Amino acid sequence: MNLRPEEISSIIRQQIEKFETAVEVTDVGTVIQIGDGVARVYGLEECMYSELLEFPEGVLGMALNLEEDNIGVVILGPYRHIREGSVVKRTGRIASVPVGDGLIGRVVNPVGQPIDGKGPIKSDKFRPIEKIAYGVIFRGPVNTPLQTGIKSIDAMIPIGRGQRELILGDRQTGKTAIGVDAIINQKGQDCICVYVAIGQKNSTVANVVQRLTDEGAMDHTIVVSATASDPSPLLYIAPFAGCAMAEEFMEQGKDVLIVYDDLTKQAAAYRELSLLLRRPPGREAYPGDVFNLHSRLLERSAKLSKDMGGGSITALPVIETQQGDVSAYIPTNVISITDGQIILEPDLFYAGQRPAVNVGLSVSRVGGKAQRKAMRQVAGQLRLSLAQYNELAAFAQFGSDLDKATRAKLTRGERMLEILKQGQFVPMSLEDQVMIIYVGVNGLVDDIPVDLIRDFEVDFLKYMKAEKAAVGEDIKASLEITAANEAKLKEAIEEFKKRFKSQHGIS
Repeated sequence: MNLRPEEISSIIRQQIEKFETAVEVTDVGTVIQIGDGVARVYGLEECMYSELLEFPEGVLGMALNLEEDNIGVVILGPYRHIREGSVVKRTGRIASVPVGDGLIGRVVNPVGQPIDGKGPIKSDKFRPIEKIAYGVIFRGPVNTPLQTGIKSIDAMIPIGRGQRELILGDRQTGKTAIGVDAIINQKGQDCICVYVAIGQKNSTVANVVQRLTDEGAMDHTIVVSATASDPSPLLYIAPFAGCAMAEEFMEQGKDVLIVYDDLTKQAAAYRELSLLLRRPPGREAYPGDVFNLHSRLLERSAKLSKDMGGGSITALPVIETQQGDVSAYIPTNVISITDGQIILEPDLFYAGQRPAVNVGLSVSRVGGKAQRKAMRQVAGQLRLSLAQYNELAAFAQFGSDLDKATRAKLTRGERMLEILKQGQFVPMSLEDQVMIIYVGVNGLVDDIPVDLIRDFEVDFLKYMKAEKAAVGEDIKASLEITAANEAKLKEAIEEFKKRFKSQHGIS
């Protein structure tokens, strides 16, 4: 096909007329030092604090130190291919994560990328990981309970929606179990959960996810995972990323439970980054702003006022202690930020008292305001009577001759401790908790041998569900113990006790 010269010139003219040019201006800097996940970058004068920067091969970093002649950047991903002289680009975006319903049921890393092999996240909305917490004027009172399903906590250390309740204890004392049980118990409670795993083994996180899946709890849960093998910057930002995801739901008027497991490892990661960035060390080599790190995270947990939609974020931060030392730097920091603490003791754990909650040291500063009336009615004297039992038990080891009143208190205390024992991953409904605690505090099992109390509890709750379901339904509906349902409950307990005693040959 032959084209005439005038046709060629007309085609060229059309191409020139259609030609559009777009000038892209990019702020570019250069890496002058790199090592241990931290880079020093020269030449980005306009860079903002916490801005995302792009390194070679699309790896992102976050600006943490804005100094006079260079920027300290923590790298959020693999960094071994980055060299001195590598080009760094500004993105103009503050560090942010995807948020919304598309994340529910998924396992993501702290940057919001899926790591569960279920395909991409369906979300077109992003939120900055850092945000100033809502002021007092935007908050409402914490007066709605968040049921954990754990008898000893719901009865004596109640948690309200919008509260921050610290879980404190040594390694392997059941801290994660409390958080996971609380998440499982939110099934059907209209509460979205976020579990943030910080510095744990991949296998540990996989086990938690599998357990939540088996219990049907992943349907209302997001898991944010920054494992021990991830770079320390990811451990540092993981709690903030999880909190940003939770805030999206809170601002829609929904209730959210977030478990930070655990903030000791975040503090250690932040210490590592700060020392690499040449920030001055303070007590135990932590930088002076480590208190600010945790306070600006935990202050974002709130119960919003009705005018703001009434949503809430309830935080259960976990802190690991060394040899039960709650006076160490990080534990005292977080105790002073939170609204109470659940302290777990190794001695109780090894003695078989699980969950190993130390009733004397644990406290909820919201207390009975965030407790159902039915539970307040039965558990009002429980903490005091257990404290008395612990004192008497220590004294009784040295005294052989005990008076009748002391022996009665010891008898009841022993049985109450047995009733408060609970297996892992079996959270209980409110009505079941109320009924079995009622049995204990009123001394209705004082004549049952201690070693049969656990069997008594299991069989009693089965009996109530099978033959006296109306009693539990009434407590569940009215949320209190009335004269009518108390009479029915007493009658049912007496009937069951006769049957139980005859089965086990108790006179």
